[in-house]
Amino acid sequence: MRPRVGYRHARRSVPTVLRGIYLPRSTDAAAFAMTTYGIPLLVLATTDSAALTGLAFALEWVPRLGAFAFVGALVDRHGTTAVLRYASVGRALVVLAAAFILPTQEAGYGATVTVMLLAASTGILTECSYIAAETAGGIAAREAGDRAHRVQSVLLGIDQVATLSGPALAGFLLQWAGAAGMLIVIAAFSLLTSVLAPNQDHLVKPAVPQLVLKGLHIGWSTLRSLPALGWLVTGLTVSNLTVGLLQAAAPVIIVKQLGHSTADVGLIWSLAAVASLIAVALCRRAIDRFGLWPIGAVSATIAASACLAVSFADTYGSYLTLIAVLMAGEGGMTVVLRTLRSRLIPADVFGATLSLTILLLLLPFPLAGVLVATVPPAQLGHVTTLCAALQALGLFAAFARLRTTPALRTSLA
Repeated sequence: MRPRVGYRHARRSVPTVLRGIYLPRSTDAAAFAMTTYGIPLLVLATTDSAALTGLAFALEWVPRLGAFAFVGALVDRHGTTAVLRYASVGRALVVLAAAFILPTQEAGYGATVTVMLLAASTGILTECSYIAAETAGGIAAREAGDRAHRVQSVLLGIDQVATLSGPALAGFLLQWAGAAGMLIVIAAFSLLTSVLAPNQDHLVKPAVPQLVLKGLHIGWSTLRSLPALGWLVTGLTVSNLTVGLLQAAAPVIIVKQLGHSTADVGLIWSLAAVASLIAVALCRRAIDRFGLWPIGAVSATIAASACLAVSFADTYGSYLTLIAVLMAGEGGMTVVLRTLRSRLIPADVFGATLSLTILLLLLPFPLAGVLVATVPPAQLGHVTTLCAALQALGLFAAFARLRTTPALRTSLA
């Protein structure tokens, strides 16, 4: 009887992971991608204002950065199930309310307030659901034991597919089904996430409350003790200002300056995600042969060159191509960063240091939104050129400093 019971339990584990982990991760990732790229498009379509579009981008990211300070502790205290369900239901209610309110309002103060509140509230709720879903995936990976890498590879694939399809779907729906159509689809994905949320609370032990400032202090002390990682994070943080600026300004540039549709804006970021995935696959093999520094330096050169050229793009095709090249370079540098983090950060402080590096890398995104909000659309090209020059200098300084670092000079073969 024992072998039979164990066998039947093993047979049930596969659909349990599919039903309890992969499906809610898929629906949450879809809502995440559509919200991130679709809400700024909605703001532009509603207000026809480049400044408010940039401000909405900033309002999306500021709460997400703030969420790092408390959502982790919230998940530790209440479990992944409760946080994922409440955050998903909250996001669904917010976007459904906007879907019903917006059609009753004419373009003006009321519509502007509605979409700006939508940007801020979905930003924090989306980050809450993401951290809860990520934690649920980590628990499932630990339960999988020797097959943990398989679980993580599937989760990464789900996120990549959402990044590919989410922007295009959001732009397409906004173009052909209007704001209500796009928001209802986001709400549907959010409600599905709540219904499918994994029941893992019995697996989570109540955690001792951690002081946020203490964790940041530990991460900062560790980062200062690892100059190589500090230089790389600094270079990528400067680079992210340009990436964030291009992401925040894309609706304005593509729709208002180049005369294309919101669907074309989403298509750009979907194709850029394809380029990034190809670059990641190629860089993993290239690093095995040539080492981290050469691949990182080449990726940085590609990204900086594309950014310097993109401000001079005057057609949709050239803009799309340069954004794809930029994201390919960013993908290569991301592989280098993740590999270097895993090599250098001690295991006992890995979580705190990882959180700090993510926080630093994301800080430029709300700043990019503020730039788009304050700079006249006609001057965005000049600001992009200036940021691209700073990016090139930052990446050059970082990789020049890292040229003799042993951890980046050795190959993985």
